[in-house]
Amino acid sequence: MLLNSHDYGREARRRLPRFVYEYLAGGAEDEHCLRRNSEDLARLQLLPTCLRDTSSVDPAIELFGRRWQAPFALAPIGLCGLVRPGGDRMMAQAAAGAGVPHVLSTASNVRLEALHDGPAPALQWMQLYVMSERSIAEQIVRRAKAAGFGALVLTVDVPVSGARERDARNHFRLPFRLTPRLVLDLLRHPGWLWRLARGGAPSFVNMSADGAPGSTQAQAALLAREMDRRLDWDSLHWLRRLWDGPLLLKGVLHPADARRALAQGVDGLIVSNHGGRQFDAAPSAIAALPAVLDAVDGRMPVLVDGGFRRGSDVVKALALGAKGVLLGRPPVYGLASGGEQGVAAVVALLRQEIERSMVLLGAASIGDLGRHHVMAAIPSHT
Repeated sequence: MLLNSHDYGREARRRLPRFVYEYLAGGAEDEHCLRRNSEDLARLQLLPTCLRDTSSVDPAIELFGRRWQAPFALAPIGLCGLVRPGGDRMMAQAAAGAGVPHVLSTASNVRLEALHDGPAPALQWMQLYVMSERSIAEQIVRRAKAAGFGALVLTVDVPVSGARERDARNHFRLPFRLTPRLVLDLLRHPGWLWRLARGGAPSFVNMSADGAPGSTQAQAALLAREMDRRLDWDSLHWLRRLWDGPLLLKGVLHPADARRALAQGVDGLIVSNHGGRQFDAAPSAIAALPAVLDAVDGRMPVLVDGGFRRGSDVVKALALGAKGVLLGRPPVYGLASGGEQGVAAVVALLRQEIERSMVLLGAASIGDLGRHHVMAAIPSHT
């Protein structure tokens, strides 16, 4: 029985070949940052208030003039097509059905124009990596604008790829290099292998305007996250000439960067350590969140991702002052477990957990949540 996101994670591990599951679940180096994300969330406690009218609970929020039916979005996930062919479309459709945003990754395996029937809904966002060949980023931004995407999310924490040692040990690469160990693993997962055989191996189809996957060198660079290390604050002027909609920076942890983003006219921030996949010495996202919130002082919306597995985790971030949360691994575990229906089930579970937490806290709306609900640690009895 799949009762929570942890159950879906275990189901994904059962259904996926080891190299695919560990690509999704793994972190950088010793995975301290990966663990800190969840451990620091667990240390936070929520202090209920009682005798509040919670006969009607509304977990919706509004951002950039759009209503979200729940205070979270589906984070950008690269190589969803490796989890399940057509996975990016399934994620987008499940998000649309739940009335929450989906952020499409530059490393997606479905053409951004083909994600929906007709123009993209306003709650469809585009995540952007800027590689050394900036023309790739330029054509993606232009196409996302033409397709009606509602916001652009620039990922800023990948000047170099993190050392993901699980991937190195598994010889993770595209195309696959068949080894006896890999062949045996694939044979143990016939369902996954059959779907891949029918749907075809994933490729980065948004690398070019005409749908060609791009050069082998460019494909390898994207997989290895070999980005443009010349990208700096002045580069935002270049990006603004291409994109006039809401622009968010994803990967901000330092309050000084938050203040700089505010001065540069950025529209929003996403506090993130890339799910613990980049810099193992980085703080947890939830630990970095309060200082970033204080730095911007309510002058721009701040979202957060990293380690969120329960609805109560989401509520903790909202109580601290985050506008919303991006969910990464739980929805993709749902994708692995049951396609679009699996994603929808995970999203529904998390929404139910959020509503239950709100009732127990005495909060009828997201606006009722505040730092007065948060306790940092178990008080000492000495």
